[in-house]
Amino acid sequence: MTNAFHAITLEKAAEAYVRSRGKARFLSIAQAIRAIRTLMPACKASDQELEEMLAAECIVHGVPVAFDATTADSAETRLYS
Repeated sequence: MTNAFHAITLEKAAEAYVRSRGKARFLSIAQAIRAIRTLMPACKASDQELEEMLAAECIVHGVPVAFDATTADSAETRLYS
């Protein structure tokens, strides 16, 4: 019996998360970043990089997105569909 370990890439994790939320009203960027950081604790990508990656996947898969991650520039929630 052989054990095959398939490394998951950050891009695949973002796509899988977005696809799993396809039937939700919208995808929360803050929640998605927390989920990815839980799945991949050694992730070296910044929150901004993750936000951009997740937003791009939302566009590809037609999932509305809430830019609700707190940043130094803005504390308001932005909703886009």
